[in-house]
Amino acid sequence: MRTMMTLRTIRWSQRGSIAGALLLAMIGLVLPLTVKAQEARGGKPADTVTAHVGRGYELVKDERYREAATEFQAALALDPNYVRARYQLAVCWFALFKFPEARGEFNRLRRDTGDDPMVAYYLGRIDLSEGDPGSAIRELGALTSKPPFADTFYYLGSAYMQKGDLQQAEKWLRAAVVATPRDYRVHDHLARVYQKEGRAADAEKEHALSSELRAHLEDASRLAVACSHSLEVQGASEERVACRQLLDAPDPDKLTILGLLYGQHGFFAEAVDPLEQAARLDPDSSEIQHDLGLTYFRLRRYKEARGALEKAVALRPDFFGSCALLGATHYALGEYALAFPVLRHAHQLDPQDQDTAQLLFNAAVVLAGREFGEKKYDSSLAYLTVAAEIRPTEPEVHRRLAQVYRLLGKHAEADREQAEADRPAQSHSQ
Repeated sequence: MRTMMTLRTIRWSQRGSIAGALLLAMIGLVLPLTVKAQEARGGKPADTVTAHVGRGYELVKDERYREAATEFQAALALDPNYVRARYQLAVCWFALFKFPEARGEFNRLRRDTGDDPMVAYYLGRIDLSEGDPGSAIRELGALTSKPPFADTFYYLGSAYMQKGDLQQAEKWLRAAVVATPRDYRVHDHLARVYQKEGRAADAEKEHALSSELRAHLEDASRLAVACSHSLEVQGASEERVACRQLLDAPDPDKLTILGLLYGQHGFFAEAVDPLEQAARLDPDSSEIQHDLGLTYFRLRRYKEARGALEKAVALRPDFFGSCALLGATHYALGEYALAFPVLRHAHQLDPQDQDTAQLLFNAAVVLAGREFGEKKYDSSLAYLTVAAEIRPTEPEVHRRLAQVYRLLGKHAEADREQAEADRPAQSHSQ
């Protein structure tokens, strides 16, 4: 739909925003180590399961499904039992209309995981697309007590409509009106059902509603363009009619568009209210929660950012952008123990992102120092080992490792680390 296309067009670059946000988190924080300047990003991407999955999620976000499928296939080649990677691969095949491939992956997921409602949903939609309404009804009909996606009723009604059962089609399309009241497709299908039943007046009413909702989407796109132009020309003045009109109804699509437009033009304080409203109306949208968290972070309202980003990560645990920003938020709040596992997962998802690597290094060093002070040498060693993996040429890390190894009675390892620490700076840089 065009409104969602508008959202994708105006959404500010999450990777770029994260990089800037991460640097903000580091301002004014005194670190126990002076590290070298960040290395230039480059080299061959890490060939790990989590790295492939992370890149796949980034590509899915941009609707580059064919490239994303390649990443998920690479992840599964390394770990065939990685369920989330297989699910995402199946969804990519589905988005590319490669239904036999999608069905094969979803059927394997069903064997491996049991009766997952999301798997049944997609299998039902594949059945519907391939002209098998009976099978689609069996799959989707089993999901009505707790549908995994809001449009489940729409597709179930469509299956009954395809089968010619107008009574059941009307029943589930009416349920779809309640579940997805802004979906013009539902009213269009209801109009067709009523037309076949000879209910001309009801059909005309539904046709009118469908047209109105479709026009609403077109209007949102138009207003977004006009609002963006006025923000560029006039700034964040309340006199901008186009931007005010995006607030005219409790519509999470329009509200999110307005919040993103404000953010895109640097008006982060103005972006908060529409994004908060959108999050209340659509609390299960990971993108809205991410955008709200990013906006709070830009305003240094870190505690509020943390809540929104925790929701975003819970909804999409392998999306690099939200993981990196949540880790940065914990870091900015001085919650290093909470920041460390989140930043480590983000680093695994994208080992090439230097901002995340830097924060992970800093958190590891801080925690290593704390554990050392409490004479918890084993855990201090674990943190220092991570720091050394990230910055293998940092002499101070090797000196601290040597100290911890000696206290643990591991003299060979201590000598090795001390030798590494004492290497000339030129040798470290080679």
